[in-house]
Amino acid sequence: MKNVLYKKYIKRCLDFILALIILPFVLLLIIVMTPIIYISDPGPIFYRGLRRGIGGKAFKMFKFRSMYVNSPDIRNQDGSTFNGDNDPRVTKVGKFMRKTSIDEIPQLLNVLIGDMSFVGPRPTLASKSFDEVEMERKKRYDVRPGITGYAQAYYRNSISQKDKFIYDLHYVDHVSFLLDFRIILKTALSVLKHENIYVSKEKTMIGGNAKGGDL
Repeated sequence: MKNVLYKKYIKRCLDFILALIILPFVLLLIIVMTPIIYISDPGPIFYRGLRRGIGGKAFKMFKFRSMYVNSPDIRNQDGSTFNGDNDPRVTKVGKFMRKTSIDEIPQLLNVLIGDMSFVGPRPTLASKSFDEVEMERKKRYDVRPGITGYAQAYYRNSISQKDKFIYDLHYVDHVSFLLDFRIILKTALSVLKHENIYVSKEKTMIGGNAKGGDL
């Protein structure tokens, strides 16, 4: 019963309160990063990708743009985004932001709005209607997507989309304050140690164009 209350009500309240507390620091970071990103490659400061949220609702997710404008869309064989060391699509500032996960920080705005949570499955692409999503995968959208999640904290980019999906379902079935707290701590350690940032380029394929200059 406690976990149900946490999942449905308490978790969102904590997200909103914490997001309000952190908001001034995020706004300061945006002010600092705006000229740095623009000088590195003139263009949009943010990349706003269309993602699928709770209940299958689509929303625009904020990220600092880490790629050159109109970079090609390179993906792994399982359809996941390619993240590789020395990726020519990524700006010098972008490489730093990715290693430190600074590019993800603007997603706090999504948390404040209610599109996302601090902890949850990472948002997926909203490339098709929710009605077309396989039934077994819809359970993933019973909770808000997170800035970080179980798979992100423990494995980051070192596992396949299939494995990430399995861990996402595990999280949905076991949402609790203690689990969220552990995931946040593990995420902090992973970021500080720069663990599992990249995937092998041997697993990639090229297709399309990233209109916003990011993925």
